[in-house]
Amino acid sequence: MKAAVIDLGTNTFHLLIAEGQNCLINKILHKETIDVKLGEGGITKGILTEPAMHRGIAAMKKFKSVIDTYKIKNFKAVATAAVRTADNGKYFVANVKSETGIDIGIIDGDVEAELIFEGVKQAVKLGSKTCLIMDIGGGSVEFILANSDGIIWKKSYPIGAAKLMALFHHSDPIDAEEIKDIKKYLDDTLQELKNISETEKPKLLIGSSGSFETFAELVNRKKLTENLDDGLINIKLFGQMGQEILESTHKERVANPGIIPVRVDMIVVSAILTQYIIVELKIEQIQLSNYALKEGLLCSLLK
Repeated sequence: MKAAVIDLGTNTFHLLIAEGQNCLINKILHKETIDVKLGEGGITKGILTEPAMHRGIAAMKKFKSVIDTYKIKNFKAVATAAVRTADNGKYFVANVKSETGIDIGIIDGDVEAELIFEGVKQAVKLGSKTCLIMDIGGGSVEFILANSDGIIWKKSYPIGAAKLMALFHHSDPIDAEEIKDIKKYLDDTLQELKNISETEKPKLLIGSSGSFETFAELVNRKKLTENLDDGLINIKLFGQMGQEILESTHKERVANPGIIPVRVDMIVVSAILTQYIIVELKIEQIQLSNYALKEGLLCSLLK
């Protein structure tokens, strides 16, 4: 069976077309990402700007053309934080429908977290011990406490990288006061996560977003470790790499081949957020998952 999914994120839109059955992806036929930056200019105001919506519609037209080329009838598109929190989010969805014929489902944070879990468990072998899955989006961050038996607890927080950057990161490089303000904001926001983690005591952090792909790439490029064995990233080495990100300028990050353009600035707040979670929850190990929401959504279509 062939199926396609579109994930309309706050920063990037993703298209994934694959063959599979019984919830398993057997062969990826097409994979494409477009840096739409749908939340740019409006994420802290609760709106989608006109330029951002134009970029979004152009991306959806391109994706629809690819889906038609593969003659895919079984496909689904979902929108996350940027669209669900925008006052004009439904207006954007209606325009996409009018221009492309694609129906977009706006999913809430709970559904987003469940789909991320479904994707991660296909890529990472979960054990009996509780782990923490973390997906850093542009508008929101999903946290899922889980093990091989399933989800124990999940929550979506409106603290995505694009939002934190717009609220706090205004100097180059980021200064100590801005870092302090971000951590204070996280203190105020993440108390429930910290409380339940006191009970569950996760030691393994599984990162399922593009930010973690960038972290892994930077660790590899610096040859801080020989390779990523099963996607594992050493905590100490992550700390060293994270500190270098915080001390870097915009120009230096642009010149870094390990950082793709859409993450040049957002990787700074992503590093602060991830290091905060590692310290506060006493995490001992980080693992990268190459699968996330779109693979979880695809799984649901391949059942």
